[in-house]
Amino acid sequence: MPSLELSVAPLELPLVHTFTIARSSESVARTALVRLRWGEIDALGESSPSARYDESVESVMAGLHARHLGNDPYAIDALLDGLPPAERCGLDVALHDCIAKDVDRPLWRLLGLDPARTPLTSFTIGIAALDEMLAKVREVGAHPVIKIKLGAGNEIETIAAIRAIYAGTIRIDANEAWTAESAVTILHELERFGIEFCEQPIPAGTPERLRWIKERTSIPIVTDEDSKDARDLLALAGCVSGINVKLVKCGGIRGALEMIHTARALGLRVMLGCMVESAILSTAAAHLSPLVDWADLDGPFLVARDPFEGLTYADGKIVLPERSGLGVVEKAVPA
Repeated sequence: MPSLELSVAPLELPLVHTFTIARSSESVARTALVRLRWGEIDALGESSPSARYDESVESVMAGLHARHLGNDPYAIDALLDGLPPAERCGLDVALHDCIAKDVDRPLWRLLGLDPARTPLTSFTIGIAALDEMLAKVREVGAHPVIKIKLGAGNEIETIAAIRAIYAGTIRIDANEAWTAESAVTILHELERFGIEFCEQPIPAGTPERLRWIKERTSIPIVTDEDSKDARDLLALAGCVSGINVKLVKCGGIRGALEMIHTARALGLRVMLGCMVESAILSTAAAHLSPLVDWADLDGPFLVARDPFEGLTYADGKIVLPERSGLGVVEKAVPA
């Protein structure tokens, strides 16, 4: 049996627009590109680590370069054991791509999922001056769902102006920027604009404060930073309406499946999200999307020059690749 050969390198992804949230801003996203070779099979993985969770592209590269993999990609538990989430994510995705390619099936089929059940994805509008945000909304055109990043002030004015030009579904995300008291005040003012849900209004770590907010607004509350992996979910039950699952937070596809099933057992709704990343990681998450209520898998929308292609969209609905594995391929380099 051939050995598993692993390489990890930084991947720089120039963005269409500078992407700003309440705590950070970037015009070029950096991720860790994982390549795994097993005999004749070339598999791809990716990790998009965040300083918010004390991981970086450099830490992922160092950790995976030091990993001895042996020769069996099916030994997933042993191969991932002890890895921090972002390192685990990159290797987990590459292993799933490798295994699905070995049996010559798309990953969604290997998991027994129905590609017709994929949800719509939102298109994220980052924080900017109001005229810039409105211009971005106009660029979105008829896309049926948008997510507006908030947390820099002028929230009511921003959403009122966007709603005046956009009739589709609006989600909002404060990325921990508010206090519980200010969240209730802001959300009460935003109720008239038909907001689908609000993501992570306050800093992570106080589920009972999320419950306090939930009891005082009709806008559903969804966690992100508060829901890193399945172990976080019991404390959130009854405090929020749903959770955001991101592969890089929970350690990849296996961790995401654990989160999804745990959330369902606790009566929580589920969204699949992403960081700013290439089509590799967004497509890996998309294979799980028939299991969830909402998707925010818009990485390929935000990247100006993505060297990979995988998932596609039909009027906002996620379309899964039919190719084996993740179904991700490298784009041809112009001559």
